[in-house]
Amino acid sequence: MPGKADRKKRRTYAPTLTNRKARHNYFVLEAFEAGIELKGAEVKSVRDGEVSLDEAFARVHDHELWLYGCHIKPYEYGDARRQPDPTRRRKLLLHRRQINSLVGSLSQKGVTMVPLSMYFKRGRVKVEVALVRGKQRYDKRQAIRQKEQRREIDRALGRRR
Repeated sequence: MPGKADRKKRRTYAPTLTNRKARHNYFVLEAFEAGIELKGAEVKSVRDGEVSLDEAFARVHDHELWLYGCHIKPYEYGDARRQPDPTRRRKLLLHRRQINSLVGSLSQKGVTMVPLSMYFKRGRVKVEVALVRGKQRYDKRQAIRQKEQRREIDRALGRRR
């Protein structure tokens, strides 16, 4: 009979799915952790990493927070007739006072909400959504320049990241 240590070795963890475009295209003002309402085998697709957050954004509608444009691939081993639409809007779960504060922040010009990452926490799927403001072209070039300078300094000092 396998011991406790053997069971821990076999346990696999789902990957953290990140929206790499978000940090490149936006300044992150404030981030929140929200639960997400999924249907059926969507959780299995998330665990397999079959999610695209690239075109996703969040909006407040009727005092509820919704995620639009997030593509979750239908689970290939599930019943094809019961699969929900892969790009349907999904409800994000936050406390009422957090949503109310978001409404005030989103009313500012140029501020929007995008998901930064999707991950598992204690067996539940969580989405890190952030209030963001768009970067201009020169801001993006400046960020790339700083990243290259940090890389050169690390290389010169012999550090690895």
